[in-house]
Amino acid sequence: MNTELPTPAFGTPIVSRHIADDVVDRLVTAVALGLYVPNQQLPTERDLASMLGVSRSSVREALQQLTASGYLAVRRGRNGGYFVLADWGPTSAERVRRHLVANWAEFEQIFDARTLIEPLIARTAALRHSPEDAKAIATALQAYLDAPDHDASRRADGSLHLAIAKATQNSILVGISVDLRTKISLNLGAEPYTDEVRRIAIRQHQDLVAAVIDGRAEDASAIAAIHFTLSENLIRALVERAEGEPA
Repeated sequence: MNTELPTPAFGTPIVSRHIADDVVDRLVTAVALGLYVPNQQLPTERDLASMLGVSRSSVREALQQLTASGYLAVRRGRNGGYFVLADWGPTSAERVRRHLVANWAEFEQIFDARTLIEPLIARTAALRHSPEDAKAIATALQAYLDAPDHDASRRADGSLHLAIAKATQNSILVGISVDLRTKISLNLGAEPYTDEVRRIAIRQHQDLVAAVIDGRAEDASAIAAIHFTLSENLIRALVERAEGEPA
């Protein structure tokens, strides 16, 4: 019996269940939210263990469970690893309920904190950014627009919001923004994602960057307030889907 305690994305560690089962719940939820999409390769065992704060043996066992249940496929060779096969399966609703619903009060706090903090960051960046900040923000936006695939898009999205946060000239605000992003990504490094959300985000990113660089503080704040509900809405929709399926 594995008795290690994980370092969860937030809240009190789950101690009454096998740790590998908790990892499975998180990964199934992550795939259902589009953090990882079909045909995408998952991070290595080492990287997943570091992200989730558990041992590699727990991650390995979780990946084996997910492979056996049809969520993942193993590919051998130099570029091999675990690849996503399906974004939803027979146990997805149960696992999403177990991971999201059980922690829902804390998710609500994360949503609330983002609603308060991210508009402030955007407004402050509009007022304080330097020419170098503006260049970094514009470069990050272009990388997002040019992203050829899901992996590139998620990296560019994080880089763009980090560049805007750094333009506040306040390291505490940067840290809060990064921490909130980490929490909403289930400690897996990316926001919830769909193709439709990316289409919406492209326009919102363009508008947000223009407002920040032009120094339109109130416009930047208003755009950020809307933009940062995209992930929240996907998480809420997933919970509704999971709760709508029989236990």
